[in-house]
Amino acid sequence: MLNGLGLGATLLLFTTPDLDEVLSTMERHRATVFYSVPTAYQFLKDYDKTTRFNWKGLKIITSGADTLHESTINDWDRRTGAKIQEGYGLTECSAVSHLNPMGRSKTGSFGIPLPNIGAMVVDHDTNECLPPGEVGELLVEGPNVMKGYWKRHEDTRDTLVELGGRTWLKTGDLVMMDDEGYFFFYDRKKDMIKYKGYSVFAREIEEVIHQHPQVKAAGVVGVPDPGVGQLIKAIVVLQPEARGKVSEEDIMKYCEENLAHYKVPKIIEFRGELPKTDVGKVSHRELREEHEE
Repeated sequence: MLNGLGLGATLLLFTTPDLDEVLSTMERHRATVFYSVPTAYQFLKDYDKTTRFNWKGLKIITSGADTLHESTINDWDRRTGAKIQEGYGLTECSAVSHLNPMGRSKTGSFGIPLPNIGAMVVDHDTNECLPPGEVGELLVEGPNVMKGYWKRHEDTRDTLVELGGRTWLKTGDLVMMDDEGYFFFYDRKKDMIKYKGYSVFAREIEEVIHQHPQVKAAGVVGVPDPGVGQLIKAIVVLQPEARGKVSEEDIMKYCEENLAHYKVPKIIEFRGELPKTDVGKVSHRELREEHEE
């Protein structure tokens, strides 16, 4: 929104996911930029009227707030012929810290740091800087990073850390940086599952299950177990036409064919929908709390 205000542009804001309204309004006002979240692209790529709008005519199409599944990106490309630029940010760093460069996006990456923003990957226990190719916690610093949480001094101390004479924001996200400086999201630190001593990324399993042609959505969490630490549980939403036809064993077998043995979910549960956050993310917190209770 601030980009549009700074340019004196017309802003078209949608408070409900009415796809007909989105498409007709963008066409009527000849929109040139589209900011949205992965859930919206998931709906739009399957919507029968999506191609009535010329998506290739837009200058910028970006996605943030959650992970954009590779299957969604590929389906979107085939359907619209337009490219989505993935980005990354947090409220604590004034919304955005990374974005894929125009014309040089990497599929699966949320891009590189914006100008004047520093980013590094560290061991999430020791804060030691890790080399490219290793997974650790993302830290960012720059003029966009907050001074602290209002009247929450303990949370501020836990989130802001002094390293090398600069103040860094601990994002709580586990990422990897490649040799070219592009960053790739793996999981929220709190969503990582410990199974028999292995560190398992819930997002990796979700990505595989999401690629099953009969799956609409999936959420993966760890269920406390005294024998192994945490059992891996997948909560799966099937496509409407697949409900009652695809079994737990079918999903388990698909995972066995596409994942290492220790990453295969031990529990599969089908539901009609998953709990979501305000921006359309799967709410892993709510899923975890169900088992904690």
